[in-house]
Amino acid sequence: MIAAIGLAIGVTLGLVLQPDVPLWLQPYLPIAIVAALDALFGAVRATLEGVFNERVFVVSFVANTVVAALIVFLGDQLGVGSQLTTAVVVVLGIRIFSNAAAIRRDLFHA
Repeated sequence: MIAAIGLAIGVTLGLVLQPDVPLWLQPYLPIAIVAALDALFGAVRATLEGVFNERVFVVSFVANTVVAALIVFLGDQLGVGSQLTTAVVVVLGIRIFSNAAAIRRDLFHA
């Protein structure tokens, strides 16, 4: 419940304040969002399977986001940022859809 309240407050503040993302951070924000979605779908799946652990969720959330941002940063430094960004999105996208399929199977038994 606390997480839902925090999410609602964060979304509301974002809509009201409309913060600007610094130019240097813009390439990393979409990757961070996809990594966070991966952790979120994994948490929902773990909850439905009855094995959710808050510590694992927090570590997964932070680690996925940091590793994805570091990969994109490394790609930018090597001059292949768009290729590594695509690779990160593909890998995390596969994980998100895998977790979504497991959630669907668990909820609808199909």
